[in-house]
Formats: sequence, C-alpha cells, structure tokens
Amino acid sequence: MLIDLNSDMGESFGAWTMGDDARMLEIVSSANIACSFHAGDPEVMHSTLSLSHARGVGAGAHPGFYDLQGFGRRQIFGDSPAQIERQIVYQIGAMQALAKSVGTPLRHVKTHGALGNLAAEDPALARAIASVDRDLIMVVMPGVETEKAALALGLPLVREIYADRAYADNGNLLSRKLDGAVLHDPQQAATRILCMLEQQAITTVSGRTLPSRIDSICVHGDTPGTVAMAAALRTRLEEQGFTIAPMQADGD
Repeated sequence: MLIDLNSDMGESFGAWTMGDDARMLEIVSSANIACSFHAGDPEVMHSTLSLSHARGVGAGAHPGFYDLQGFGRRQIFGDSPAQIERQIVYQIGAMQALAKSVGTPLRHVKTHGALGNLAAEDPALARAIASVDRDLIMVVMPGVETEKAALALGLPLVREIYADRAYADNGNLLSRKLDGAVLHDPQQAATRILCMLEQQAITTVSGRTLPSRIDSICVHGDTPGTVAMAAALRTRLEEQGFTIAPMQADGD
C-alpha cells in the first residue's frame, strides 16, 4: 500500500513566481524540478533542491523543450531525437551538479509538457530520452512509448497517473485545448484517483479503462488550487490505508 505523490515544481524564473513549492513540499513525497529550459533558473533549482532535501522529499529532474515563453507546452519541431537527447543530458547534468552541491541525490527524471506528450507517441524520441541516464528512475505514463522504451532498455521505472488531468482513449493526456482536460475539484479528483487505484486502470474521458500498474500520482504545481487538491488527495489516500513515500523503481 505504498504510493508516491509527486508534483512538478521549481518553475519560477527570476522575478516571476509560479506555484507554491514550500506548501506543496509539505504534502508530496517526490518533486520534479524544472531544469531552466521551460522554467526555473539556477537559484530556483538550488532553493527547491535544498527545501526538498530538508523535507525528505525525493528530488528529480524535469527537463523540457527550450521554451521559456511557452512554458514548455508548445510543440517544437525541427530537432532530431539525437539533438533532443543532448538537450536532456544538458538539463539533467545541471540538476545533478546542483543536487550534489546541496547534498541530496537525484533520484528520477520526468519529461515536461509538450516534450513528454510527444515522446509518449514517438518511439524514436522516447528511446532518445530513455538513453540519457540508466541509473535514474524514469517516470512514465502507462502503456505509451516512453514506458516501452524504458522496458526495452531495462531502466528502473515508475508508472504515474495524473490527478488533475483527463485522459484520451490512447492513454495520453487529453489536449489542454479541449474542455475538461484540466480538473479542478479536489474531492472529485481524489475519488477518481482512488477508483483508478482500486481497478489498477486508467479511466479515459469516454469511460474506457486501460489496465495498468500505478506507482505514483502527479498533481501539477502550476494549476490553480493545486495545494488544496494535493492535500485532499493525500488525506483520502491515507484514510484508505496508503502510505505516502518517495517513488521506488519497479521491482524495488
């Protein structure tokens, strides 16, 4: 009955503040920290790693497209999978160096936004991302190309579902351009997640169920009301007998 609760964070940049990382780190067990391509900067990365370490929260890298203006949620075409692989290497390397400077291990990697959504459906891109660091846990959505790539390369992996996002019938996230793609009601989201955990399956917008192992639950750090949603979800999970703990790789 162990389950990880993770959140994307460290997404402030300079004078721009995004999310309430300090409060979120009192609730979650793993933090996916932006690597300065889609958001974040060295100071934000350092402070988020430091606070994660102090709170006993597992730290991971959250690389994305080089797209500060679009927050990494715009699809950017033109780079080859090999070029994107080097961009991921660059971002993870920066995060690893900063993690070492604060005395905390980097445990996992999870792609952000449009990069993650594209990799979920593009085998070559998924394999390029999976090839970057075979010692880090790769966080994947169940049933998509990134999971297949991680399994093919024998990587430690964690399968996650989203508390605040709806799913298309192919198992990928429903486009944010569509109505109902982002969920805002904390109790409704918690009830939905508990149902998925009980069934060990993802429920799509059409009501289809996609059987899957579920190791971790994500709440986006930039969604309005996200702290309340994460708190409600943690409470409901613990009431059902789950223990919230930093993510562990499949088989640990």
